[in-house]
Amino acid sequence: MWNVEDRFSSKSIEGLAALGFSVGSTRGVVRVEKYGCGAEFRQGTDGAFQMTILPTIMLKGQFTRLWDAGYQKFLLADDGVKLPALATHLEGLRRFNEELRTALGVPTFYNEALGSVSQVSVYDRVKGRTGDVPDKTVGAHSPGGHH
Repeated sequence: MWNVEDRFSSKSIEGLAALGFSVGSTRGVVRVEKYGCGAEFRQGTDGAFQMTILPTIMLKGQFTRLWDAGYQKFLLADDGVKLPALATHLEGLRRFNEELRTALGVPTFYNEALGSVSQVSVYDRVKGRTGDVPDKTVGAHSPGGHH
């Protein structure tokens, strides 16, 4: 998992474009994208950048959260829409994460390199307990609005 307290120089962030990342900046907020994934950095008063949105899969230009529902991984949009996470999504996220870490000089530890890390893991199959209906627990719904 990323240490969100790490600070990165402007030079490090600006250098990401030369490594094939798409880098967009607006008033001290930098969005970095590649492989259909993205992360966000904000510039502090000292000029250094801090990650404010961890690497995640992008959906129609928006950040998503990766949700492990126990039986499958899903992408959750801010409006609650859920879509199944495909193998191509997870592969892109792994590549994005590894390349971003390498570019910024952030070490990857063995246990972190084993698979996808979900931002949300809520599921419980015991009726009556929180998580017994996974979609309800996280407020997710299908793109058509059906639960």
